[in-house]
Amino acid sequence: MDDVHETPFDAAVQAVRGGADPFVEAGALYDRLTDAERLGLLDGDQPFWEGMAEMMTVGYNTVPYVHGEVARLGIPGTRFIDGPRGCVAGHGTAFPVSMARGATWDVDLEQRIGEAIGTEVRAAGGNFFGGVCINLPRHPAWGRIQETYGEDTCILGEMGAALTRGVQRYAMACAKHYALNSMENKRFEVDVTIDEAPLHEQYLAHFKRTADEGVAAMMSAYNSVNGEWAGQNEYLLHQVLREQWGWDGITVSDFIWGLRDAATSLNNGLDLEEPLVQQRARDLPAALEEGRTSWEAVRRSGVRLLAAQIRSYASREDVEEDAAVLAAPEHRALAREAAGRAMTVLKNDDVDGAPVLPLPAGLRTIAVIGRLAEAENMGDSGSSMVRPPSYVTPVDGIRAAYPDAEILLVTEDDPDLAAQAASRADVAIVITGFDKHDEGEWVGGDTMADPVLTALFPPLPEGAVLPSGSANAIMTEGYGGDRASLSLRQIDEQIIAAVAAANARTVVALVGAGTIMMENWRGDVPAILMMWYAGMEGGHALADVLTGTVNPSGRLPFSIPTSEEHLPAFDRDWTSVTYDRWHGQRLLDKLGVEAAYPLGWGLSYTTYALVDAEVVDRRGAGADTVLTVRATVANTGGRDGIQVVQVYGRGGLHAEETQLLGFATVAVPAGGEAKVDVPVRLTQLGSWNPDSKRIELADGAVELEVGFHAHDSHASRLNA
Repeated sequence: MDDVHETPFDAAVQAVRGGADPFVEAGALYDRLTDAERLGLLDGDQPFWEGMAEMMTVGYNTVPYVHGEVARLGIPGTRFIDGPRGCVAGHGTAFPVSMARGATWDVDLEQRIGEAIGTEVRAAGGNFFGGVCINLPRHPAWGRIQETYGEDTCILGEMGAALTRGVQRYAMACAKHYALNSMENKRFEVDVTIDEAPLHEQYLAHFKRTADEGVAAMMSAYNSVNGEWAGQNEYLLHQVLREQWGWDGITVSDFIWGLRDAATSLNNGLDLEEPLVQQRARDLPAALEEGRTSWEAVRRSGVRLLAAQIRSYASREDVEEDAAVLAAPEHRALAREAAGRAMTVLKNDDVDGAPVLPLPAGLRTIAVIGRLAEAENMGDSGSSMVRPPSYVTPVDGIRAAYPDAEILLVTEDDPDLAAQAASRADVAIVITGFDKHDEGEWVGGDTMADPVLTALFPPLPEGAVLPSGSANAIMTEGYGGDRASLSLRQIDEQIIAAVAAANARTVVALVGAGTIMMENWRGDVPAILMMWYAGMEGGHALADVLTGTVNPSGRLPFSIPTSEEHLPAFDRDWTSVTYDRWHGQRLLDKLGVEAAYPLGWGLSYTTYALVDAEVVDRRGAGADTVLTVRATVANTGGRDGIQVVQVYGRGGLHAEETQLLGFATVAVPAGGEAKVDVPVRLTQLGSWNPDSKRIELADGAVELEVGFHAHDSHASRLNA
């Protein structure tokens, strides 16, 4: 800001720094606006068709999307940059996807990532990060599962809160997609019906946790909830957020198709239509004249939008707004650290008397096999795609770690070639899994051909044509979407079988973000690890774990069943579905079946024991109770390592269910012990009370299990 010519917005920011109420200052600023400027607060600033053509020809979100700038008063507007993989605008750091970061179970690490992203957002000209994705994936086929942190509301809430804390040191953070967004192909059509109890107990609890953390914004989902589109759903946007939770941030739509009626969305609590001049600019003037909405509603949203900006600018820290911040060396190092911490070893059997991993130094010949071994495969190509200046593939990382070894690279879908290479090698590493064509945000020409959706667009300006002369040119080739199968391709399974038969030391590294069914082959290979979509430094991080430079500490943020029959029903073409409370590990528990790998599972190159656990502090009451569980962990092996202490509990009206209540990571030196305090929230044991409109915890015993994964047979049991 120009100190010589202080603007009214500057003055409001200074007043809030001095203790003034941001809403009072926002109201005074709003009163200085013209009617046209007031309406302009409520949507994007770029003309619709100009913005659409730019997305097609230049790319999505290459620069911030600006909403509600009023230059004459110094009002910056919200300057949106997407995520969550990193700063989408410019050439930012491509961190591992959120699901990989969920596998670290480390809120401090996630806060550091948020801080790095926040500085990059500022460096790219943004002030608003739209990348705190905390949707609960009811079924692992959900196409955008890579953008969220895990299957459990506890993980989602704590990791979302951590990212929020980090980002909001520098910019506004936005949680999304509110709510019940866990189908991709039919996201513009599906109506999700759900009773209040599972809605609040399972699907909204993590949004409330992030709201309580002070997240600046909530982005509504595309789907309909109980018969009304989420972007204009009065129950979600007003009753829950404002009346029940008392949250005072801003609500924003998902892009382009995020609301279906301008006046209804405003009346029902949606503050901002993103990202272009669209329905509200076209329809609100007439709606105001006809009495279908009011200037009071305009003021309500306008003041909230201004207050959010003032509050953020008053509290945010200074940062060098220079493109050199993007993908700076310290951010690349953080991306590599996060990717290494995320790698999750599922299996590591002995061969010739010793575990296959870590690989020994001095290997002479290494077979690296699979179509993904040298692929640029950091995640999908939707709105979360980051454009880093460089990336490291798996084979790049292995070559760098073993510069003197002969690398036998086979990327063809040919089991015979793969077996030949494996038979000649000291070790065979199969890189397999998925890419942007198999899963991710759905981008397809059908969206632009749907008359229901194109009716939401303003008319094309007279004489204007889109590139290639057709609206369908925006999106012509479909890719991504919900997964058609949870298994690897048949040819991938054949390659694994052939390689394992040819080389006893076979390691399978899985690229993906959700459950991969592996019952057909997991018994045939000695070592399996989830490498996730590991970001721009993923190849180096993979090599760090394979060689033992990094002792793996990743733990599954979801459960993997032995059969797809143990999952909720799912059809990616459904246009209506009813959700209940059962999914993930708790559904496996309800069915009485063991997981192939339970929630929280992961192996290390050392061994740990839980020496002691006790409740050392209690704050709050009822469902608002927060306990501190102090755990002592011993490292009984020969390598320094990081362990994840997980606290599960039973109690309340759902006492038959085991719920994840808290977690924390702890670094433990080889042969030593370390203590860690785990914050444990009893909210998840509570039940929805329709009369009080609150989660409440029924009287009765609360039993805790402190261990290293769900249903750990060595867990300590405590009474809370």
